[in-house]
Amino acid sequence: MLSMNKTSPRFWGINFLPHSTLQRLYMPFKTPTVQTASPAAILKDSQSLTKLPVSYSNLLSQCVAAKSLTSGLQDGGLGRTLHGLMLKMGLDLDQFSANALVDTYSKAREIEGAVAVFQEIAHPDVVSWNAVIAGCVLHDRNDLALMMLDEMNSSGTSPNMFTLSSALKACAAMRFKELGKQLHSCLIKRVADSDLYASVGLIDMYSKCEMMDDARRAYDSMPKKDVIAWNALISGYSQCGDDFEAVSLFSKMYNEDIDFNQTTISTVLKSVASLLAIKVCKQIHSISIKSGIYSDFYVINSLLDTYGKCNHIDEASKIFEERTWEDLVAYTSMITAYSQYGDGEEALKLYLQMQDADIKPDAFICSSLLNACAKLSAYEQGKQLHVHAIKFGFMCDIFASNSLVNMYAKCGSIDDADRAFFEIPNRGIVSWSAMIGGYAQHGHGKQALQLFNQMLRVGVPPNHITLVSVLCACNHAGLVNEGRQYFEKMEEMFGIKPTQEHYACMIDLLGRSGKLNEAVELVNSIPFEANGSVWGALLGAARIHKNIELGQKAAEMLYDLEPDKSGTHVLLANIYASAGMWENVAKVRKVMKDSKVKKEPGMSWIEIKDKVYTFIVGDRSHSRSDEIYAKLDQLGDLLSKAGYSPVVEIDIHNVNRSEKEKLLYHHSEKLAVAFGLIAMPPGAPIRVKKNIRICVDCHTFLKFVCKIVSREIIVRDINRFHHFKDGSCSCGDYW
Repeated sequence: MLSMNKTSPRFWGINFLPHSTLQRLYMPFKTPTVQTASPAAILKDSQSLTKLPVSYSNLLSQCVAAKSLTSGLQDGGLGRTLHGLMLKMGLDLDQFSANALVDTYSKAREIEGAVAVFQEIAHPDVVSWNAVIAGCVLHDRNDLALMMLDEMNSSGTSPNMFTLSSALKACAAMRFKELGKQLHSCLIKRVADSDLYASVGLIDMYSKCEMMDDARRAYDSMPKKDVIAWNALISGYSQCGDDFEAVSLFSKMYNEDIDFNQTTISTVLKSVASLLAIKVCKQIHSISIKSGIYSDFYVINSLLDTYGKCNHIDEASKIFEERTWEDLVAYTSMITAYSQYGDGEEALKLYLQMQDADIKPDAFICSSLLNACAKLSAYEQGKQLHVHAIKFGFMCDIFASNSLVNMYAKCGSIDDADRAFFEIPNRGIVSWSAMIGGYAQHGHGKQALQLFNQMLRVGVPPNHITLVSVLCACNHAGLVNEGRQYFEKMEEMFGIKPTQEHYACMIDLLGRSGKLNEAVELVNSIPFEANGSVWGALLGAARIHKNIELGQKAAEMLYDLEPDKSGTHVLLANIYASAGMWENVAKVRKVMKDSKVKKEPGMSWIEIKDKVYTFIVGDRSHSRSDEIYAKLDQLGDLLSKAGYSPVVEIDIHNVNRSEKEKLLYHHSEKLAVAFGLIAMPPGAPIRVKKNIRICVDCHTFLKFVCKIVSREIIVRDINRFHHFKDGSCSCGDYW
């Protein structure tokens, strides 16, 4: 180990002050007038200090225990004043007082003062070393603590159990498993490994070094185990990802009537959340109420977090509303739960409530809110959050920065996403994948591949998500050869075996480009059972190219794999309708009715002045419905003169042409765009999100509209973005 030079004026970031300098610093100090009891009151009679030298240590100990009237922290100020008086009077520090002074500075969050006083001790004993080493550990100067331990050994002072316990904490914090093993050996030699405090330190050290077998052995060797030992082992399993074992240990603890506390409950709930074990969460919720610790701050926040991660929003919301305090942790859990559940509007409302409560957000909340805006396509609110992120200094946080890139990309502004991406100082794989995926969704296939190659040049290896984005980029841009090359060589080049997602992307790419036979061959070559995404890609290709036989085969597979999914029935019905096979369309509808499968209604969202409006087909619930339909009528007349004709072939209803035109006329994205035209300032881009694939008629309709009204219209459907401008779409009619 490294050796510490005690004569060095500066060591590992700490400025050490010699005794003479301390004297000059403390000489001007005057004893403050304090209206409290000892030790402050005792300091008024400074002459009495010379009579009982041993009282220094007693007074200093009281200083550690005393609470500061101004800061609420342990009162190092009084201890420092006492030290100043001793120096002013030229008193020599006896061993007891010196040790007490080191302990005072350590516990009063002034580690520099503790080390400085320690260096002035001519012959430090084991108490001196323990005080300074424990102080370093207390203030996360674990590197310095271990170097002090080395210096202690070199000085000939033998460490005792308390020294080794502090050193174990330092090893745990720095993940020094080899040194931790050596300390364990020292404890065994001193027959101290059976000591409760030392044993818990061993469990904690081995757990943090991810050596759970050793942690379990240390635990099993304990003759008597208290709640701290149980908590240490449960926490270890939880931290190492063995959540099932953590929950099993708590179950054993509960069944054997072993006392537990709020720390036990909070720790095990982390594992329950990771396992998404909602039944266990409810049981622990009940146990916490029966045991009387439900009102604990940490227990309530842990339950809130667990219910949220298990997608039980109602239970989480109830706990959130019943709490009796306002705090950042509760808001973070609830906002994150709403965001992950897909209820971004509630997440944003809660953020406003949080601001009203004057609670400052953190980077994690910022990241969750940006993700909520991404799901809502709430561009304006996302921009406001960007401003907040800058204001609160979150732009240096990698998670918030990545979420910002994702938000702008999914809100339809790829240029803003691009700027946010290049402002990230240290881009990791998530940053690169988010930007490559953004380019892919917007149909910028070549830019996505260029960025991917740039990522490889700077030495960032891709993961499976990056390669999904690369294949999607090739798919949306119709880059068949490039996609085939990356797919065939991904294992050889990057050591990543193709998964269901990669196969689905490649089959979709081949199918859309008309290479149906090659797509079928690839499906048959998959080394595992293909899932719904693979057969869904094949069904989509069959719809585009009106291949009835292939569509039927893919649909049959999907009926078995995803019987409750309405999209399969709708796509097959579309294939039959495009071929005029109305009897088959009727059969598909009968199957849906008999199976009680409900068609997912097409929905569109548009954001106007920080509020998100939702539309469904034929919607007349909006307060400005009359204006919206009047705008559609006006557009219809202009579009007819410009040459637009409704694409009625895509409608699966067996009705006459005029009825079909009326049904197409009232699709949700048309209503949303019409509302945007009457509610937004002239020239402002219109951004619409849709929950299903945009139909051919709406796509054609919007190409005409964007040219007539001279507006950019951005539609995000379930697959990609469509930027309508000057009569054309960014997808090149390839989607």
